[in-house]
Amino acid sequence: MLPAGKSLRTLREKLGLTMRDVEHSSARIAEKYRNEEFSIPPSRLSDIETKGILPSIYRLYTLAIIYRRDVRELMAWYGVDLNNIPADLGLVSPPKSHVSDALAGLASVQVPVRMDPGFDERRTTNLGRMVEKWGLVPVAYLAQFANSEFTYGYVGTQDFTMYPILPPGSFIQVDESRNRVVEGSWRSEYERPIYFVETRDGHTCSWCSMRREEIILQSHPLSPVPVRILRHPQEAEVLGQVVGVAMKLTEWHALDSSPGSRVPPVLN
Repeated sequence: MLPAGKSLRTLREKLGLTMRDVEHSSARIAEKYRNEEFSIPPSRLSDIETKGILPSIYRLYTLAIIYRRDVRELMAWYGVDLNNIPADLGLVSPPKSHVSDALAGLASVQVPVRMDPGFDERRTTNLGRMVEKWGLVPVAYLAQFANSEFTYGYVGTQDFTMYPILPPGSFIQVDESRNRVVEGSWRSEYERPIYFVETRDGHTCSWCSMRREEIILQSHPLSPVPVRILRHPQEAEVLGQVVGVAMKLTEWHALDSSPGSRVPPVLN
């Protein structure tokens, strides 16, 4: 692949644009936004094309507009590929639970496009070995399957409310249409609905029950987090029910491991 500067020059020449043309067009963009950072003088454009000078985010946007290309494509030429966001999210672990919009702007995603014929969804399987082929699929193509009632959250590394069902670091899918607490009897803890709740202190996942104008946020019995009783909806609001989860199972250690191991306190 050509270096980014040469790629930009090739793109400009294919469109029949001179450096002066780019200068005049960029001046109009700068005038619209009242920001001279969008303008690109010929000398600066020459440096970008021939000397490997890195354009600012403003000038990269200007070039994308003038050359009629997606700014994400130009960013990828400089080594910033926004489609790597899903893989890179695991490199950072915020301590607090929160709503995650990090995947909203993806242009395409890697998905399995052909599975092994022997794949049996009823059995526990090494999914990586069952995928015969991965492919890059435009998100626009997947839009037909979109459901705006879903939102996605992340369980913070210090949030042990629903541990061990939802370990810290889990990504969750939330059905916003199920934002009313359902009372009832459940055959197991896995059947009882888990809700994504926003409080004044942030977000959390918990079992819930209602008592007049109060909501009870009940943590898992093995969790060190105490039960909380808050006013509803003034102090706590149910955003929806957790209907999906993705988690890592390799981040935890035995209780007798070295100091500093990421394990919750032992309950007495």
